[in-house]
Amino acid sequence: MSTDPLAGTHADSEDRSHTSRQTSVYVYEAPVRMWHWINAAAIMVLCLTGYLIGSPPPTMEIAEATNQFVFGYIRFVHFAAGWVLAIGFLGRIYWAIFGNHHARQLFYLPLLSSTWWREVWFEVRWYLFLEKEPKKYVGHNPLAQLTMFCFITIGVSFMIITGFALYGEGLGHGSWADIMFGWVFTLFGGNSMLVHTYHHLGMWWIVIFMIIHIYVAVREDIMSRQSIVSTMISGHRTFKDDRPN
Repeated sequence: MSTDPLAGTHADSEDRSHTSRQTSVYVYEAPVRMWHWINAAAIMVLCLTGYLIGSPPPTMEIAEATNQFVFGYIRFVHFAAGWVLAIGFLGRIYWAIFGNHHARQLFYLPLLSSTWWREVWFEVRWYLFLEKEPKKYVGHNPLAQLTMFCFITIGVSFMIITGFALYGEGLGHGSWADIMFGWVFTLFGGNSMLVHTYHHLGMWWIVIFMIIHIYVAVREDIMSRQSIVSTMISGHRTFKDDRPN
């Protein structure tokens, strides 16, 4: 009987036969990763302050209303985060043009590809626990690409445009924001409250996406065959097996 305290802790030939080499691919460049986290922070601030703007808190009894600027600070933080979101989104568009091909996934959908649609349907079944094993993807999987396009590319664009339109309303007629985005009110029949309502509903649209996005990212990190969360930190997609598909 062996007295070696490490006996049984070393991998033998049978153990090594069941191991696989982890490989990684550099997917998301630094500007994409920076935008992701800055964008996430800006959206969090916008959702919180936007909710308070839509449902104002009761008057604080720390001073007379004329001596307070609480709601003004809330609006200021909302506008500042809106500028961060808008400038960051323009930077993201720039990098989609000059970055690698993974940076462009957010802005296009191969809608005419039957293979892509089959992959979307496969991912739907996987997320519904109807497939036994997931597939491997270097960039976004097709369903994630579709979801990101709808919620982020279209959703954030809508929120920026309607947000600046409402901002222009506050700056007044003839302001730069009114000149550039005043046409938004025309699309809504000149009804300012309707623009406010849809802008507020857009916030909940993005909140729903954030909940789903966080759940799916954590779920895939545990159950899929590649890294998810750490990829948006390091930029490297690490695969958990050597099989090609």
